[in-house]
Amino acid sequence: MADHEARGDDFEKKAEKKLTGWGLFGSKYEDAADLFDKAGNSFKLAKNWERAGAVYIKLANCHLKLESKHEAASAYVDAANCYKKISPKDAAQALNQAVNLFLEIGRLNMAARYCKELGELYQQEQDLEKAIDFYERAADLFQSEEVTTSANQCKQKVAEFSAQLEQYPKAIEIFEAIARQSINNSLLKYSVKGILLNAGICQLCKGDVVAITNALERYQELDPTFSGTREYKLLADLAASMDEGDVVKFTDFIKEYDSMTRLDPWKTTLLLRSKNALKAKEEEEDDLT
Repeated sequence: MADHEARGDDFEKKAEKKLTGWGLFGSKYEDAADLFDKAGNSFKLAKNWERAGAVYIKLANCHLKLESKHEAASAYVDAANCYKKISPKDAAQALNQAVNLFLEIGRLNMAARYCKELGELYQQEQDLEKAIDFYERAADLFQSEEVTTSANQCKQKVAEFSAQLEQYPKAIEIFEAIARQSINNSLLKYSVKGILLNAGICQLCKGDVVAITNALERYQELDPTFSGTREYKLLADLAASMDEGDVVKFTDFIKEYDSMTRLDPWKTTLLLRSKNALKAKEEEEDDLT
């Protein structure tokens, strides 16, 4: 480890010396870039992520001086990968620089990929609003490149986080749009019942039984097979128990479904919100009688 660190140190010093020296036709930046690259690799081997990240930023700057934007963007990505180990904030900054450069040179697919990575980074940091921003950007870029599956994955994240932030109409709109887009696609049509279940759970969170009933009718028109699924039955049963104000039935229907098809944490969280709202309403009515 110490050997790698010392080697990295040496390469970095030589690179800095090249930059302060005299060079012909940008050759000093080429020479410095080569040395910064070697320094970065050495610091990575030494697991000194902070110095590796900093050196890759310097490498990016050399490439920018040489007007090699693609190489500069790649160096920012290398910096971000190092910073991810120690500082999500610095990683996000470096990735953002990479995205901007990839956009400048028209590499939209690469820009989309790293916007998605930024979304994941902010998701890990529990900053859902920023995660939504980057997943939305990634979805738009993937869509413009006709990478539909990746675009839909990003849109689903946007919908899920919007629902977590109680932005239910936005989440419903996105889920329904994905379902409409997927129904005529032979590869994606099997995912439609799960997407409609997500949309329906968001409808339940709004607490409007009429809206839920209307939504279920719309979902049957969209996918005639939906009414025969366990997902449809769950939503219809939950809507009925909500209409009756019956918390026990509501809970039992969820338990029954979960015993056969495990509910993921996102669905569990939202269904618990619906249950608590129903319970609060029931208690309020009890107090009035």
